[in-house]
Amino acid sequence: MTEGIKNIATNRKASFEYFLLEFFEAGISLQGSEIKSIRAGQVSINEAYVEIREMDAWLMDAHIAPYEQANRFNHDPKRPRRLLLHKKELRDMWDAVRQKGVTIVPTKLYFKKGRAKLEIALAKGKKLHDKREAIAERDQAREAAREMRGD
Repeated sequence: MTEGIKNIATNRKASFEYFLLEFFEAGISLQGSEIKSIRAGQVSINEAYVEIREMDAWLMDAHIAPYEQANRFNHDPKRPRRLLLHKKELRDMWDAVRQKGVTIVPTKLYFKKGRAKLEIALAKGKKLHDKREAIAERDQAREAAREMRGD
């Protein structure tokens, strides 16, 4: 399953800030200078989110750095980028956002068979006590691993 997959960027904060409910894989409509910047690893999806407008999904606030050699043909680093999804997936996401009060966050950007793909997830926001529980569980797991090693 992981053949031909090269991870570019991950949103590690997403799993801490949200309960991730359902995952989707989306293609991204990019300009030439954007794909070159992504291949160079100059991308951040930490502040990004997905918005659905007129049955199209858009990646908002993802930062793809300008490609230095592109000079005047460069792109806007924060421009909205269209996500390529099946209509059924778009409908499912739209219904979930409208009815269940969830949001859509990008979790991972990677190359699959040479094409840039974005893993997005339906997510429900965590409350402060949920985050504290996650920290406590992580600390307990770290302590258990330390005990097993014998440190």
